[in-house]
Amino acid sequence: MSTMDLNVSPLGQVEGDLDVRVTITDGVVTDAWTTAAMFRGFEIILKGKDPQAGLIMTPRICGICGGSHLYKACYALDTAWQTSVPPNATRVRNIAQACETLQSIPRWFYAIMGPDLTAAQYASAPGYEEASRRFAPYVGTSYQKGVTMSQLPVEIYAIFGGQWPHSSFMIPGGVMCAPTLSDVTRSLSILEHWGREWLEGEWLGCSVDRWLENKTWDDVLAWMNENESQYNSDCAFFLRWAQEIGLDKYGVGYDNYLAMGTFLDPDLYTNPTVEGRNAALQSRSGIYANGQFFDFDQARVTEDITHAFFKGTGARHPWDGVTDPIDPAEGEKQGKYTWAKAPRYDVPNLGYVPLEAGPLARQMMAARPDAAAHQDYDPFIKNVIDQIGPSVMTRVLARMHEAPKYFKNVQRWLNELDLHADFYTKPAELAEGKGFGATEAARGALADWIVIENGKIANYQVITPTAWNIGPRDGENAVGPMEKAFMGTPIENPDFPVELGQVAHSYDSCLVCTVHAYDGKTGRQLAQFRMGGG
Repeated sequence: MSTMDLNVSPLGQVEGDLDVRVTITDGVVTDAWTTAAMFRGFEIILKGKDPQAGLIMTPRICGICGGSHLYKACYALDTAWQTSVPPNATRVRNIAQACETLQSIPRWFYAIMGPDLTAAQYASAPGYEEASRRFAPYVGTSYQKGVTMSQLPVEIYAIFGGQWPHSSFMIPGGVMCAPTLSDVTRSLSILEHWGREWLEGEWLGCSVDRWLENKTWDDVLAWMNENESQYNSDCAFFLRWAQEIGLDKYGVGYDNYLAMGTFLDPDLYTNPTVEGRNAALQSRSGIYANGQFFDFDQARVTEDITHAFFKGTGARHPWDGVTDPIDPAEGEKQGKYTWAKAPRYDVPNLGYVPLEAGPLARQMMAARPDAAAHQDYDPFIKNVIDQIGPSVMTRVLARMHEAPKYFKNVQRWLNELDLHADFYTKPAELAEGKGFGATEAARGALADWIVIENGKIANYQVITPTAWNIGPRDGENAVGPMEKAFMGTPIENPDFPVELGQVAHSYDSCLVCTVHAYDGKTGRQLAQFRMGGG
C-alpha cells in the first residue's frame, strides 16, 4: 500500500484562494481538507452601519454574482422592515437574478470546466482531438463563442439595473427603475439572440422546448442520437466525452442537498415575510437527505466554527452568529485550518448534516412531488441521479439544464411587465427588526440574516454557496461536502492532479488556480502548475 499527501494551493479558479490537501492511497484520494485562505470580514464591516449598507456592501463580496447578493440583501431588509413590494418589482428582480445566472452558465462551462476537458493526460482518448478543437482555452471554437456570448444576458440586467456588476437598483419596497416599452423590446431581442445563437445553436442543437421534453436519462441518450444537429451539439459531445474520460465515476459527495429557492411569485409575495417565503417560491427550497425530502426552515441553519479561524468552538444560528477572527497560527494549534465556517442544517431525525448546495441541489428540489401551480416541477435530474448517480458529470449537466429553464422564465417575466403600474412602494424604516433574505446564486444557496437595533445593524451574517460546499469539518468531525466529494477520486498523475480540479470546478467554488504538489513522506515539492489553464 502506497500513501502520499498532496497540498494543492490554490485550486479554485474564480475569486479568493482555495487550498486543498489530500491523502492518496494506492492512487485514490482517501482523505481531504479544504482551506479558504483569505479572511472576508464583511460581517464586521457592516456592524453598526445603516441597515441599507448591506445593499451596497454585500454585492462587493463577489464580482461574478453581485446581483445575487443584492437580491437576497434586499429581501432581508424587506422582511425586517415589513415592506410591500409591487408585482412589477418582483418580476424585475427575478429577471435580473435569472439573467446573471444565464451569463454565468456558458462562462463557467467554457472558461472554468472546459480547459480541464483538454488536459494532456486525456490525449490518448479517441475524442481528444475533438475536445481540443471545441474547448481549448481561447482558441477552441466553442470556447470563443460561449465566452463571448455569455455577456449578453447581463446586458439585460444593465438595462434595468443601470450597470452590472455592482448594481444597487433593488431597494426595500421595490426597484429603482421605470422601464419603457423600448427597454422590454430590446431585452427580449437580446435574450432571443442569445438563445438562438448559443443556447439552441451551439449548446443544444435543437429548440429549448425539445430539450425540455427530456425527463429521464434514457430520454437524453435517445435525444443525442435523434438527429445530426443534436448529436454534434456541445451538450451531446460533452456527455460522450465525460463518460469517455470517467467524469461520471467520481466527485460523488454526500448525495445530500440543500436549496433555499429563488424567484418569488409576483402576486404571492407582495408583503415579504420569512414565514411566507417557501410557499411563494417558483424555484423551490428544500432539503434532500438520506433519500428523503424535507421543508427548508432557516431556523435550522447553523455555522460551526470548531475548525475555522474564529474564536471559540461550536455552532450558532446566523442571527446569533459571531465573527471574531484569530491569528491562523494560533488557530492551527487548536486544530483549526480554514477561514470558512462550516454551515450545517438540522435535518429532522438526522441531526446537523453537511449539505451540498448548487444547481444539482436545485434540480433535486424541482423533482419533489406536490408542486403548486406556480412552482417548478421537473423530475429530470433526479432521474439521472437515480439511474447513474451523482458525479462531476451529473453536477455539470444539472447546471447546464438550467439555461433553457431560466431562458423561458425571463421571456415570460418580460412579457408580463405592466409598464403602467408601480415598481416601488416606499417602506417605513423600522428601528428594530430581524430579517432573512435568500436566493439561489449560480453556485447555490446564498442568504443574509440581519438584526436591526436602534436603527443600526446589530448583527449581519452572510452564508454563501461556496461556504456550504467548501466548509470544513464541524464539531462532530464530519467533513464538508467538497472534502467528501474529493474522496474516492482517482489520481492518475500526482504531478498534475487534474481530477481534483474537475471536482472543484464542478462546484464552481468562488475561490482561484495555482497548484503546489508535495510528497507527504519527504515533504519534497513535486510540481507547481496551474489547474485548467485559466
